[in-house]
Amino acid sequence: MRRRLVWMVAATTSLVLIATLVPMAVLIQRYAQEDALARVGLEVQAIESVVAFRERADLTVFIDDLNAQQPGTRVTVLFDDGDAIGPDRDPGPDVARALASGQAITDTTEEGIEVLVPVTYSAGQERGAEQVAGAVIRVVLVETALASDVALAWSILAVLALALLGLALLVADRLARTVVTSVGGLAATAGQLEAGDLSARATPSGPPEVREVGQALNRLADRIQELLAAEREHAADLSHRLRTPLTALRLEAEDLPEGHRERVGAAVATLGAYVDAVISEARRPDREGLNPGCDATAVVAERADFWSALAEDQQRPMTVRLPDGPRPVRVPEEDLAAAVDVLLENVFAHTDEGVAVTVQLTDRPDGLTRLVVADSGPGIDPELLARGETGGLSTGLGLDIARRTAERSGGGLSLGARPDGGAQVELVLGPAEAPLPR
Repeated sequence: MRRRLVWMVAATTSLVLIATLVPMAVLIQRYAQEDALARVGLEVQAIESVVAFRERADLTVFIDDLNAQQPGTRVTVLFDDGDAIGPDRDPGPDVARALASGQAITDTTEEGIEVLVPVTYSAGQERGAEQVAGAVIRVVLVETALASDVALAWSILAVLALALLGLALLVADRLARTVVTSVGGLAATAGQLEAGDLSARATPSGPPEVREVGQALNRLADRIQELLAAEREHAADLSHRLRTPLTALRLEAEDLPEGHRERVGAAVATLGAYVDAVISEARRPDREGLNPGCDATAVVAERADFWSALAEDQQRPMTVRLPDGPRPVRVPEEDLAAAVDVLLENVFAHTDEGVAVTVQLTDRPDGLTRLVVADSGPGIDPELLARGETGGLSTGLGLDIARRTAERSGGGLSLGARPDGGAQVELVLGPAEAPLPR
């Protein structure tokens, strides 16, 4: 953004300078020519009096001194008798035309600008005698001398333009730095809020519009804190309001006859699982903290060790394959442990005793972590497998919780079948450094 602002100011300033200085440069060139011609006119007036009233010997000294003093101008006097004083003695057709017409002639030659001015004399001593041209003053303005003066003026203009452009870029860079710094501070604060640091606040600075954005961001953060506090209170109240009657209902079910007690107890247990899932989801921000994450290797190893005792009682071969070293994933430890428990519980609940179970944690080429829980049982109904569902209520709820856990980390959950027909559940977890999915 800063670079774009500076480039925009540079382009705008350059266009303004070009639109201003190019016409000025042309005017300077024309003014230089007009000024040179005006000086020639003054010189010619002085030379005319010398030509008219001085001897040619004195005129020769005068012309030589004049040419020596002005290297960019050559003065020559050509007389009608063929004599000439000065460097340019070739009469040429223009000299004859000036003598004949008595009018000054200005022309452009290869060397520069040539001015021919005839000098007139009286044809007689009496008053009103005819004026005749007896000499021509030739003044040549050398182009290189004019060009050097114009080049000097143009150089001054160029230096001035570069100075103005540099000043404009300096001011633009300072202004752009102010804006970019202010916006960068807002972006940093927004990043902290995104990561869960709700205490982060922006320091409004910069232009008024940017300050307004910073103030609005701070108000938004305050509002989010208020909503989260209200959500925590609501979750605590919900836990109390729901679990208390469930406990009472469970106690009442104990007094029912044998057949009714088991049926009502199972329904109450299922309802309790739903309530626990709702409350756990409501409390998820508190569990995750600012940077949710854990070591998947350690969590899977701990839960597999926990379930290994039951596997031994049921004579189930249990194979656990874990990578060497930690595997940080963007999942809170409690949530990952619950997801692993769900996957293993499904195996123990829906397969016969003695059915082998495999737990494998591996790395994927894309940087994600892959957890596979498979068994050698009958597998999942193909129709349900095609829809990504399972038939049991508790299983469906548990897998839904595990799926949301994986998706929040940037991964997902998929159901499949092993080549030997057993069921396979794959849980893909995102790395700890990955941003939360939006």
